Amino acid sequence: MSAAADCAVMVRRSARRTVRSRDTLVISLLLPILIMLLFVYVFGGAIEVDGPYLDYVVPGIVLLCTGFGASITATAVAADMTSGAVQRFRTLPMFRQALLAGHAGEGVLRNLAAIALVLALALGLGFRPRAGVGGWLVAVALLGLFVLAITWIAVALGLLAGSPEAAGGFTYAIMFIPYLSSAFVPTAGMPGWLRGFAEQQPATAVVDSLRAQWSGLPDHDVVRAVLWCAGLTVLGYLVAALRYERR
Repeated sequence: MSAAADCAVMVRRSARRTVRSRDTLVISLLLPILIMLLFVYVFGGAIEVDGPYLDYVVPGIVLLCTGFGASITATAVAADMTSGAVQRFRTLPMFRQALLAGHAGEGVLRNLAAIALVLALALGLGFRPRAGVGGWLVAVALLGLFVLAITWIAVALGLLAGSPEAAGGFTYAIMFIPYLSSAFVPTAGMPGWLRGFAEQQPATAVVDSLRAQWSGLPDHDVVRAVLWCAGLTVLGYLVAALRYERR
C-alpha cells in the first residue's frame, strides 16, 4: 500500500509540473488538432479512401496525440535525472521506482485527456463512428494499452538521454512512426519496400484495429495490436527500470 501511495504522490507532482508549463501543455493539445484540420481540409480531398476521409484519419490523429505527449514525458524524466532531483528522492523512505511510475501515470492521464479532446472535436466536424458498446469498449481498452506502451517507452528514452533536449529529440521517432503506417494513407499505394515495413509495424496494427472497431467491421488485427502494445510496455518498463538503477 505504501508503494501505491508513493506512486500517487509522484503522479500529482508530475501533474503539477505539467500544469505550470502552460505553453508546453497547450502545444501538446493543439498540435494534434491542427494536424487533423490540415489533413482533413487540405490533403483529404486528394486522398482516396473508402468512405469519408475524416472517419479514416481520426485513428491516426489519436496516435499522434500519444507521440506529442511522449515528448513531454521524456523531457520531464530527463530533467529530473539531470537536475539532482533523483538523488534527493533516493534519500527518502519511499518506493524506489515511484518517480518513474509517477511520470508514467501522469503521461497516461494527460494523453488520454488529449485523445478525448481530439475525439470530441472530430465528432463536431462530422466523425460518425458506427461502433456498438462492445466496439467502443475494445477501442478504449486498446487506446489505453497503446498509451501505456508509448508512455513507458518515453520514460525509457528520457532515462537514456543525456539532457532534456536530447530526450525531446529521441521522441521524434515516436511521432514519425504513424506517418509510415496506414494512419493517413492506405498502404496499398506505397512503394513495395515501404509497404512491407508499414504493414508490419505497431502503428498500423493499432490504427487498423481502431478503424475497424469504430466502423463496426470485423477486426482480425486486434490480437496483433494487443501483442505489440504488451511487448512495447514490457520493453519500455524493463529498459527504464534497469537504466534508473544504473544511474
